[in-house]
Amino acid sequence: MIRTIYMIILIYFALGGVGFYFINRKKDAATARKSYIKYLVYFAIINILFFSITIQPFIFHFLTIVIILAGFIELSNLFVKSNSQHLSFFIFSIIFFSFFSFHFFYYGMLRKELSLLTFLIISIFDSFSQVSGQLFGHRKILPSISPNKTWEGLAGGAIIAIISAFLLEGLYVEGTIPEHLILTIGTIVFAFAGDILASLFKRKYQQKDFNNLILGHGGFLDRFDSLIAGGAWAAIYFQFIAT
Repeated sequence: MIRTIYMIILIYFALGGVGFYFINRKKDAATARKSYIKYLVYFAIINILFFSITIQPFIFHFLTIVIILAGFIELSNLFVKSNSQHLSFFIFSIIFFSFFSFHFFYYGMLRKELSLLTFLIISIFDSFSQVSGQLFGHRKILPSISPNKTWEGLAGGAIIAIISAFLLEGLYVEGTIPEHLILTIGTIVFAFAGDILASLFKRKYQQKDFNNLILGHGGFLDRFDSLIAGGAWAAIYFQFIAT
């Protein structure tokens, strides 16, 4: 079963690679190279998380703790670099992040089938939102906060994620169609919200990325904001909503 799921991931990445080819073929060589580096690093990250969930969940739980701690450090670093400006905004941001982190920590301890399902939904949504947005995006959602986010990208990522979720959920999670929809749509909404909130924090402190620790992606929150928030929803769902 794990082999089948991994083959599906490889197919998705191949499709994403085709999309990136069409996106990058009209860009200059330097920009295209950065895009392909980002794509390859993301592939490596997906593999690390996938195999940590499926082979040794303890490692995935450890990685969730690392991501949470790195997130607190990155938020604090931008605040300190700004000479401690916007104190109230920073406090509210820490409160929100603490809420997401608490549930994300619980998410890391879910049964591996549940963690994997949510992880796949978030990864597919993230990947194909970017591909759809760059191929077809015209209408900006929140240009002053996240100028690259478009309605076309959001719709493309959400549709592919929902279809994929229904193909995968039957393998792992029992439940009705409405229950599957609640889990999937909630995951997408939380993942998108996590991305937007991270962008809002960076715009407030006039930074493009939290740092440059992850090649092509920026900091931990630049890469894992959607996973933290989407994982938090999965924890809430399986803890309080799922029957």
